[in-house]
Amino acid sequence: MESRNQTLVVEFLLLGLSEDPELQPLIFILFLSVYLVTVSGNLLIVLAILSDPHLHTPMYFFLANLSMVDICFTSTTIPKMLVNIQMQSRAISYAGCTTQMFFFLLFGDLDDFLLAVMAYDRFVAICHPLHYSVIMNPHLCVQLVLVCWIISVLPAFLNSLLVLRLSFCTHVAIPHFFCELNQVINRACSDTFLNDLMMYFATVLGGGPLAGILYSYSKIVYSICAISSARGKYKAFSTCASHLSVVSLFYGTALGVYLSSTATQNSHSTAAASVIYTVVTPMLNPFIYSLRNNDIQRALTLLIT
Repeated sequence: MESRNQTLVVEFLLLGLSEDPELQPLIFILFLSVYLVTVSGNLLIVLAILSDPHLHTPMYFFLANLSMVDICFTSTTIPKMLVNIQMQSRAISYAGCTTQMFFFLLFGDLDDFLLAVMAYDRFVAICHPLHYSVIMNPHLCVQLVLVCWIISVLPAFLNSLLVLRLSFCTHVAIPHFFCELNQVINRACSDTFLNDLMMYFATVLGGGPLAGILYSYSKIVYSICAISSARGKYKAFSTCASHLSVVSLFYGTALGVYLSSTATQNSHSTAAASVIYTVVTPMLNPFIYSLRNNDIQRALTLLIT
């Protein structure tokens, strides 16, 4: 009977970034501001690309998809956190926690794979410029995005499904501001071997896009070095500088968080560090792509005016 009662958990408690009541209004204002900037910035990028026919190219098609995914990525975590702070509650339902996990994993993996596809696009543009329009045709671009969705949905669905088979104790407190998969699994009262195995598989799968990005950029660097003129090198590098900045920010912060989490037992520190890649990175992406991109700047100017 005791084992049966352990499965009847109806809600989890998200402890958030701080348990100090005096800091809650500051955290609320800060995260609300970041969320509004993230949504408006990425939405402007999408609208600018859709409204300007000159931006209907593979590179900007992938960028529009990345911006939409970034909006969804932050929307899976921040709104619930803001509601909890406003309602002075830390609770999230069992179904809500599982749903949040699924969408967080889905859009996180989509970010991962879209960045790899964008690296491939830059590889073709710089290393095979004469065949670029033939290789990166609209049909292939749509196929690549669909493949990204399919590959991202499967591990997210399986990880979330395996969580449903776990038994939890009656009081489950998660020292995070969202239902992070590893934190939830660690608080299960039943065997988590299959969950750990699936997480390991998902981690290996997530390393595939990173390997693809590194391979693409190794070829890009080799091609740029082969260009004789300094102007030609600068022009070639400038076409992938924004993407390289986003990749460095995303992977650098994500890897830093998970490597630090293995070295420290302070869960609140890990939660605070994860803010960088879950919240800050999606907010900065529109600025990175617009600051040094004259085409985006022109489209944004026409859209706003």
